[in-house]
Amino acid sequence: MSTKTKLLAIVAASVAASSLVAEEMTIVSWGGAYSKSQLRAYHEPYSEKSGVTIINDDSSAEAVAKLRAMNEAGNVTWDVVDVVAADAIRLCDEGLAMEIDADTQLAAAPDGTSASDDFGDLLVSDCFIPQIVYSTTFGYRTDLVGDTPPSNICDVFDLEAYPGKRSLEKRAINNMEWALLCDGVAKDDVYSVLETPEGQDQALAKLDTIKDSVVWWSAGADTPQLLADGEVIMGSTYNGRLFSVIEEQKQPVAMLWDAQVFDLDGWIIPTGLSEERKARALDYIMFATDTQRLADQAKYISYGPARKSSAPLVGKHADLGIDMAPHMPTDPENAKNTFLYNYEFWADYRDDIETKFQAWLAK
Repeated sequence: MSTKTKLLAIVAASVAASSLVAEEMTIVSWGGAYSKSQLRAYHEPYSEKSGVTIINDDSSAEAVAKLRAMNEAGNVTWDVVDVVAADAIRLCDEGLAMEIDADTQLAAAPDGTSASDDFGDLLVSDCFIPQIVYSTTFGYRTDLVGDTPPSNICDVFDLEAYPGKRSLEKRAINNMEWALLCDGVAKDDVYSVLETPEGQDQALAKLDTIKDSVVWWSAGADTPQLLADGEVIMGSTYNGRLFSVIEEQKQPVAMLWDAQVFDLDGWIIPTGLSEERKARALDYIMFATDTQRLADQAKYISYGPARKSSAPLVGKHADLGIDMAPHMPTDPENAKNTFLYNYEFWADYRDDIETKFQAWLAK
């Protein structure tokens, strides 16, 4: 092959690679009903509009570790990543997520209200684009809990009144807070107690009282399946997952909203992307977080949209035809006793407390 031919081949390969970047992007999320709601509300209409093929990756639970590894290797293969707020704060602090100027890189509300005013206090990090308000709460089998269904979060710890297996997520977050609440710690004092070694030991001691009756889950789909199979009588998971098993699958499951933990979920764009990939990611974010799109996601899953202007647009489920507002964690009937997740606390303490929690699990 002549030098000229080799040069032409290199140029052609470069053009092909550039074209591929423009035509494909990898978006990372959580899988299950949640990813399906994103597919219908965001991915499919964006692909139709732009011609871009979206590759779905369900690795959000491992986003922090994987982005750290990609950055270390100098090979970031993800374009947009769905993460909880605390993980977004960590990724931003570590320089692994790019900063976003809400008022220039996100769409204004239809009435002209700036994105920063529309999202308001939910912009908890310079790198985080809020998408939904969700909660982690409990579902229970209506046919396995007797004549008095659980109504209080501390019923999870009552093995006498509610004997049987329960499922909890295999991580410290939420479990430690619930344990302290049910060991007599006032709601406003939970995080000041939990930042101390003594408070962490107190939470683990409370969890010890049910440890032998716990099935530990790692994926959001686990608890709904365990409930559907009757392998647990109650279990924690995301409220949208429970909506799916109750309303779509018609399983004998009900919600325990007491002490549901409010949290935020949204997008970050990794640092280390080429200018072309960054531009594509920003174009997707502009599209996927406008007022109507966030309201559209609520047609498919019971998570509250993060923009104030989206809330009045939430209507009926696209397939079931039921009013979605009563199924939102933010509905007044469901939000009588909520627990507000502390993003800054877990951004600061997660690695240390998680190490201690996993060591306790292994005992």
